[in-house]
Amino acid sequence: MSGTRIGIYPGTFDPITNGHMDIISRAAKHMVDVLIVGVAQNIGKNPLFSAEERVEMVTQETASINGGALIKVRSFNNLLTDFAVSSNATMLIRGLRAVSDFEYEFQMASMNSYLKPDIETAFLMASDRNQFISSGLVKEIAKLGGDVRQFVSPEVHATLMSKFSN
Repeated sequence: MSGTRIGIYPGTFDPITNGHMDIISRAAKHMVDVLIVGVAQNIGKNPLFSAEERVEMVTQETASINGGALIKVRSFNNLLTDFAVSSNATMLIRGLRAVSDFEYEFQMASMNSYLKPDIETAFLMASDRNQFISSGLVKEIAKLGGDVRQFVSPEVHATLMSKFSN
Protein backbone atom coordinates (compact mmCIF):
# COMPACT_ATOMS: atom_id res chain seq x y z
CA MET A 1 0.00 0.00 0.00
CA SER A 2 2.85 2.30 -0.80
CA GLY A 3 1.67 5.85 -1.33
CA THR A 4 -1.60 5.20 0.48
CA ARG A 5 -2.48 8.05 2.81
CA ILE A 6 -3.72 6.58 6.10
CA GLY A 7 -5.23 8.83 8.73
CA ILE A 8 -6.74 8.28 12.16
CA TYR A 9 -9.70 10.14 13.58
CA PRO A 10 -9.58 9.25 17.28
CA GLY A 11 -12.25 9.75 19.90
CA THR A 12 -14.30 8.15 22.61
CA PHE A 13 -17.52 8.30 20.55
CA ASP A 14 -19.72 7.82 23.60
CA PRO A 15 -21.99 8.05 21.60
CA ILE A 16 -21.09 8.99 18.04
CA THR A 17 -22.87 12.24 17.08
CA ASN A 18 -23.76 14.05 13.87
CA GLY A 19 -20.72 16.25 14.56
CA HIS A 20 -18.41 13.22 14.54
CA MET A 21 -20.05 11.96 11.35
CA ASP A 22 -19.51 15.31 9.67
CA ILE A 23 -15.76 15.22 10.44
CA ILE A 24 -15.51 11.55 9.37
CA SER A 25 -17.32 12.21 6.07
CA ARG A 26 -15.22 15.24 5.21
CA ALA A 27 -11.92 13.60 6.17
CA ALA A 28 -12.78 10.49 4.14
CA LYS A 29 -13.76 12.56 1.13
CA HIS A 30 -10.89 15.04 1.06
CA MET A 31 -7.90 14.00 3.14
CA VAL A 32 -6.92 10.33 3.11
CA ASP A 33 -7.22 7.06 1.21
CA VAL A 34 -7.85 5.03 4.37
CA LEU A 35 -9.49 6.54 7.44
CA ILE A 36 -9.24 4.60 10.68
CA VAL A 37 -11.78 5.73 13.23
CA GLY A 38 -9.94 4.97 16.45
CA VAL A 39 -12.30 4.29 19.33
CA ALA A 40 -10.39 5.03 22.52
CA GLN A 41 -11.24 2.71 25.36
CA ASN A 42 -10.82 5.68 27.78
CA ILE A 43 -12.00 4.07 30.98
CA GLY A 44 -10.98 7.30 32.78
CA LYS A 45 -13.90 9.10 31.13
CA ASN A 46 -16.41 6.58 32.56
CA PRO A 47 -18.04 5.87 29.22
CA LEU A 48 -21.73 5.01 29.14
CA PHE A 49 -21.13 2.43 26.42
CA SER A 50 -18.48 -0.30 26.45
CA ALA A 51 -15.66 -0.14 23.91
CA GLU A 52 -17.33 -2.98 21.99
CA GLU A 53 -20.68 -1.14 21.90
CA ARG A 54 -18.98 2.05 20.70
CA VAL A 55 -17.06 0.21 17.96
CA GLU A 56 -20.33 -1.38 16.83
CA MET A 57 -22.15 1.99 16.80
CA VAL A 58 -19.35 3.68 14.83
CA THR A 59 -19.14 0.74 12.40
CA GLN A 60 -22.89 0.89 11.74
CA GLU A 61 -22.89 4.67 11.33
CA THR A 62 -19.89 4.84 9.01
CA ALA A 63 -21.15 2.00 6.78
CA SER A 64 -23.49 4.52 5.12
CA ILE A 65 -20.67 6.83 3.98
CA ASN A 66 -20.21 6.46 0.23
CA GLY A 67 -17.22 7.64 -1.76
CA GLY A 68 -13.83 8.74 -0.62
CA ALA A 69 -11.60 6.77 1.70
CA LEU A 70 -11.96 3.23 2.89
CA ILE A 71 -13.18 3.55 6.49
CA LYS A 72 -12.08 1.11 9.18
CA VAL A 73 -13.10 1.17 12.84
CA ARG A 74 -10.71 -0.08 15.52
CA SER A 75 -10.49 0.31 19.27
CA PHE A 76 -7.23 1.15 21.01
CA ASN A 77 -6.00 1.49 24.58
CA ASN A 78 -2.45 2.74 24.11
CA LEU A 79 -0.86 6.04 23.18
CA LEU A 80 -2.48 7.51 20.10
CA THR A 81 0.91 7.94 18.42
CA ASP A 82 1.75 4.26 19.04
CA PHE A 83 -1.66 3.28 17.63
CA ALA A 84 -0.90 5.45 14.59
CA VAL A 85 2.49 3.80 14.04
CA SER A 86 1.00 0.31 14.37
CA SER A 87 -1.69 1.31 11.84
CA ASN A 88 0.85 2.81 9.38
CA ALA A 89 -0.93 6.15 9.69
CA THR A 90 0.87 9.40 8.98
CA MET A 91 -1.96 11.78 9.87
CA LEU A 92 -4.12 12.40 12.91
CA ILE A 93 -7.40 14.17 12.22
CA ARG A 94 -9.03 16.23 14.91
CA GLY A 95 -12.21 18.26 14.96
CA LEU A 96 -12.45 21.72 16.46
CA ARG A 97 -15.81 23.01 17.65
CA ALA A 98 -14.86 26.28 19.31
CA VAL A 99 -11.95 28.35 20.51
CA SER A 100 -12.16 26.46 23.81
CA ASP A 101 -11.13 23.25 21.98
CA PHE A 102 -8.12 24.89 20.38
CA GLU A 103 -5.85 25.20 23.42
CA TYR A 104 -6.24 21.55 24.42
CA GLU A 105 -5.94 20.31 20.84
CA PHE A 106 -2.88 22.50 20.22
CA GLN A 107 -1.17 21.00 23.29
CA MET A 108 -2.06 17.47 22.20
CA ALA A 109 -0.83 18.07 18.64
CA SER A 110 2.44 19.50 19.97
CA MET A 111 2.98 16.54 22.31
CA ASN A 112 2.11 14.04 19.56
CA SER A 113 4.56 15.79 17.23
CA TYR A 114 7.26 15.59 19.89
CA LEU A 115 6.59 11.86 20.41
CA LYS A 116 6.36 11.01 16.70
CA PRO A 117 7.61 13.83 14.44
CA ASP A 118 6.62 11.97 11.24
CA ILE A 119 2.92 12.03 12.14
CA GLU A 120 1.05 15.21 11.20
CA THR A 121 -2.07 16.50 12.91
CA ALA A 122 -4.74 18.11 10.73
CA PHE A 123 -7.72 20.00 12.13
CA LEU A 124 -11.17 20.26 10.63
CA MET A 125 -13.51 22.94 11.88
CA ALA A 126 -16.94 21.72 12.87
CA SER A 127 -19.65 22.86 10.51
CA ASP A 128 -21.95 25.62 11.76
CA ARG A 129 -24.78 23.21 12.50
CA ASN A 130 -22.54 20.95 14.62
CA GLN A 131 -20.34 23.39 16.57
CA PHE A 132 -22.18 22.98 19.85
CA ILE A 133 -22.71 19.20 19.80
CA SER A 134 -20.72 17.05 22.20
CA SER A 135 -21.26 13.48 23.32
CA GLY A 136 -21.28 14.64 26.93
CA LEU A 137 -24.10 17.12 26.35
CA VAL A 138 -26.05 14.59 24.28
CA LYS A 139 -25.82 12.03 27.10
CA GLU A 140 -26.82 14.58 29.75
CA ILE A 141 -29.84 15.81 27.78
CA ALA A 142 -30.96 12.25 27.00
CA LYS A 143 -30.51 11.12 30.61
CA LEU A 144 -32.74 13.97 31.77
CA GLY A 145 -35.44 13.08 29.26
CA GLY A 146 -34.64 15.69 26.61
CA ASP A 147 -34.91 15.15 22.88
CA VAL A 148 -31.53 14.54 21.22
CA ARG A 149 -32.78 13.29 17.84
CA GLN A 150 -31.35 16.31 16.01
CA PHE A 151 -27.84 15.51 17.30
CA VAL A 152 -27.56 11.77 16.54
CA SER A 153 -28.84 9.30 13.97
CA PRO A 154 -32.12 7.45 14.62
CA GLU A 155 -30.15 4.26 15.34
CA VAL A 156 -27.88 5.94 17.89
CA HIS A 157 -30.92 7.65 19.43
CA ALA A 158 -32.62 4.27 19.91
CA THR A 159 -29.45 2.78 21.42
CA LEU A 160 -29.09 5.75 23.76
CA MET A 161 -32.73 5.60 24.87
CA SER A 162 -32.41 1.85 25.44
CA LYS A 163 -29.37 2.40 27.64
CA PHE A 164 -31.18 4.98 29.78
CA SER A 165 -34.34 2.91 30.10
CA ASN A 166 -32.37 0.13 31.84
